[in-house]
Amino acid sequence: MQEPVAVTYQGGIHVLDGETLEVARTVALDGFNRINPAGDGTGVFVSTESGFELLDAAAGRMTDITYPGAKPGHVVLHGDRTILFTDGTGEVHSFDPKGLADGKPAGRQYKTAQPHHGVAVELGDGTLVVTLGTEESRPGAIALDKDGKEIARSEECAGVHGEAVAQGDVVGLGCKDGVLLFKNGAFVKVKSDRAYGAVATQVGSDASPVLLGDYKIDPDAEREFPEQFALIDTAANSLKVVPMPEGVSYSFRSLGRGPRGEGLILGTDGKLHVVDPAAGEITNAWPVVAAWKEPMNWQEPRPALFVRDDAAYITEPATKQVHRLDLATGKVVGSVELPAIPNEISGTLSAH
Repeated sequence: MQEPVAVTYQGGIHVLDGETLEVARTVALDGFNRINPAGDGTGVFVSTESGFELLDAAAGRMTDITYPGAKPGHVVLHGDRTILFTDGTGEVHSFDPKGLADGKPAGRQYKTAQPHHGVAVELGDGTLVVTLGTEESRPGAIALDKDGKEIARSEECAGVHGEAVAQGDVVGLGCKDGVLLFKNGAFVKVKSDRAYGAVATQVGSDASPVLLGDYKIDPDAEREFPEQFALIDTAANSLKVVPMPEGVSYSFRSLGRGPRGEGLILGTDGKLHVVDPAAGEITNAWPVVAAWKEPMNWQEPRPALFVRDDAAYITEPATKQVHRLDLATGKVVGSVELPAIPNEISGTLSAH
């Protein structure tokens, strides 16, 4: 099987061949399961009710490698590390994913003062950036050196949520009023242009100093359907808000980065919008799926995006399809209809 792609459905996971899109394996798994690349080139971490469990996507079977704990949350790949954050316990596990070939690798462990919906990133020099919070509030983040000593702290990031890393090992954390950066050993706040200009989901690229983030402006919305996005220039410490085409929004499963650092946003108009992060504008919009509307329940299926090299894989729940788009040409080069409605999509990636 070439370059496996994993797609969840209610009751399990389909594993597709990334070239042919053929359903190569099906893994039965009850519950609402989330998936993320494990970083070893063959595996996908599945967030189940009991913790992080490793799916060998190349072989199409669950392994016995697990990181137990309630509410398994973010999986971050950065450099040669995979970092797991378990919301229900506040536990952080950081390790070299190449070690997964031999079982559960020895790695760095840390536990936050209190459990919360958080995230952690380990940088190349061993610095660990990890969120601060409780079940009630999340005010910011701290940075620890390779020996575990606190070297920086900021509580200027109300509602801290979501992370990305830009060129130069700069970390961005989303806040209700902008982004908190960690760069050159210190935290720097980049404020929104309004009291509530919230950034949460972000995606970064080694090829760009600019992060792509969502941008929400209604603090009272039960579910906001954002019609603008944020570009955070981590070199200039600035945040630019860019409008989507009129009437077009997107979801937290819509954002990605291409191999040249370009931003990618799957819009509710069914098009994959290509963003030039330096110019701060949309340069292309490629049709992929039919127009869609984001459901109120975040767990329900909606078109979702997974990017690997020059390929963008996009689900279309309304037709039970997965499409493969060539990012070099903007053309859909393959589609497959699945036996069940697709929800989340991910695949194998190698940490680097």
